[in-house]
Amino acid sequence: MSGPVIDYRVVFQALPGAAALLTPDLVFADVNEAYLLLSGRERARVVGRFLFDVFPDNPHDPAATGVRNLHASLRRVTATGERDTMALQRYDVEDPERPGEWQERYWSPVNVPVLGPDGEVVLLLHRVEEVTELIRARGIRDSGRTRALGAELYSRARELQDVNERLRRAHAREREVALHLQAAMLPVLRPPGDHRAAVRYRPAAGALNVCGDWYDLVDLPEDGRTSVAVGDVVGHGLRAAGVMGQLRSALSAASRVAVGPAQALEVLDRYARSVDGAENTTAVSVFIDWAERTLAYSSAGHPPPALCGPDGSVAFLDAATDPPLGARPEPAGRPQARAAFAAGSVLVLYTDGLVERRREDIDAGLDRLARSLARHRRAAPGPLADALLADLVPPAGLTDDTALVVLRL
Repeated sequence: MSGPVIDYRVVFQALPGAAALLTPDLVFADVNEAYLLLSGRERARVVGRFLFDVFPDNPHDPAATGVRNLHASLRRVTATGERDTMALQRYDVEDPERPGEWQERYWSPVNVPVLGPDGEVVLLLHRVEEVTELIRARGIRDSGRTRALGAELYSRARELQDVNERLRRAHAREREVALHLQAAMLPVLRPPGDHRAAVRYRPAAGALNVCGDWYDLVDLPEDGRTSVAVGDVVGHGLRAAGVMGQLRSALSAASRVAVGPAQALEVLDRYARSVDGAENTTAVSVFIDWAERTLAYSSAGHPPPALCGPDGSVAFLDAATDPPLGARPEPAGRPQARAAFAAGSVLVLYTDGLVERRREDIDAGLDRLARSLARHRRAAPGPLADALLADLVPPAGLTDDTALVVLRL
């Protein structure tokens, strides 16, 4: 027996708590009746208008921070796709019946992302509870004690807000330093031989989840092969950037003397066991034999490279996958597989930030990549790399950093 058909617009309007839906540009898309009642506004004067045009700061209070704090919270939610619970806020509201007169009001806000099918933030749910009565208790018998308690609560909330802002600024500085370090340690692309290649690195949007991804291309002129690899360090920030630099350099060196990608990853696995923070790093290595038109590949727990033929058929190289680096109690040999390619094919290596989305099976991301790669396969490597990013990166940005290598075979 099927359940009742639920009209979620009616449910939204019936919610007992005050809630508003905002676009990512902070324009009111809808508000419920509780929100209108609490704010003292009519629907026609709210919906379709910019949030801070409807509710500006109190112009008579030079210390007002309501707009700044709320704007910062909503921007974080848009950038990260994660909910943000704000500290207690003083946010005065103009009396709708007495223009120019402002009411001292206190609020407890929560901002939540509403995600679209591709994981992008399409709306922001802004929910508020008024706590003015708690802060400015109207009791007579023990009003002094309750007022003191309210003042203390508000003071502690302001301190928490200030601490959070200082932490966010510190995180932003660390992120900037880590990105500079990342850029310095990634190799400058020199297309191997006469073959065309493009690389891209994109950091996560508005987050510290950056600087663990790397790429590497090594031309092996003595035997006419090229080694290409990507990897992803668990962790983020300066520490991940440091570990990334060590592992990239180690794999690059190993690839120059290894007989194939499996041996190169075996050497890297042994080295990673001596590097703090390298545990469970994923990596994939591909050796391209241009003369025989074959690919030898091996993966340490990494998403499979994509090989697109001239006819648009896409195959994922997933026949030689093993656990990430250091995941086994003891080092062991790693598998290796081979695949033939036709002239004019395209090889794409990437890290998981390109294909993974919250609450979505990885196969959906791989399908998106295959469709985009087939559609743009005739483009040169640089434009092709940009097209893949345009198709696969959500409008709200990446939640994990991403490395991408495109080679025309």
